[in-house]
Amino acid sequence: MNVGIGLPIGDPTTLLTWARRADAGPFSTLGLLDRLVYDNPEPLVALAVLAGATSRIRVQTEVLLAPLRDTALLAKQAATVDRMTGGRLVLGLGIGGREDDHRAAGTDLRTRGRRLDEQMAVMRRLWSGEPYGDGVGPIGPAPARPTGPEVLFGGFRPAALERVARWGDGFLAAAAPSWADGLFETVRAYWRRYGRDGEPRLVAQVNVALGPQHVIDEARAALHAYYAFTGMADRMVAGLLTTPTGIRDTVTAFAGLGADEVMLYCYGLDPAQVDRLADAL
Repeated sequence: MNVGIGLPIGDPTTLLTWARRADAGPFSTLGLLDRLVYDNPEPLVALAVLAGATSRIRVQTEVLLAPLRDTALLAKQAATVDRMTGGRLVLGLGIGGREDDHRAAGTDLRTRGRRLDEQMAVMRRLWSGEPYGDGVGPIGPAPARPTGPEVLFGGFRPAALERVARWGDGFLAAAAPSWADGLFETVRAYWRRYGRDGEPRLVAQVNVALGPQHVIDEARAALHAYYAFTGMADRMVAGLLTTPTGIRDTVTAFAGLGADEVMLYCYGLDPAQVDRLADAL
């Protein structure tokens, strides 16, 4: 099973160091969160920079809030990064739940799920080289693979899980193994119902901090601030994994559920965590 690194969002200037260390280590993927009304780097821009500074590791949005973005431009940006990285882009997508993000983008929070479905229909068409429509021609460049970059969807509600089978290549589960088990089975059931070949790619996400107490304290504070709007920040902080044994046991549990990859999300800024996590695994 692959293990990736979720990058901290607190200081974009540290991310090149994180990326180079991860690229030199055993990790498969670099992930980056997305928000609009928050002090975080824009993920497609940041990951493009990190892809240029690395040679083999994949770069993954986790998750990009697609309904906040113009569809044609998003398709072009994703295809560009995918093509220029030789297919290393993984486009993790979601709908978001923050009203202020949608207000800033001028989009409707209430119709964000329907908008994402409409966006996927357009992007799949554009990535295959078809015209945009209504007298508008194709929008290039062509992505690295004909159907576009690999697309994963995050979410918990049935519509989000069904979307994996309708439009995606796999599922992102930001949940503990005990909860993720049911989510994985539901995604697999939708996959079969839609007659998809093979199996969906299953990616789990867990929050970690490994190092001295100040690194753990910094991670807890950042995690609490990021999830404060949900009303579940205390629970998220309580679930932070801070020991090698806890991290190993969780990775092993996800392997037992059939996960293809586990993303270890870091909120503390110390890039030495990359080496500590590699040693822990």
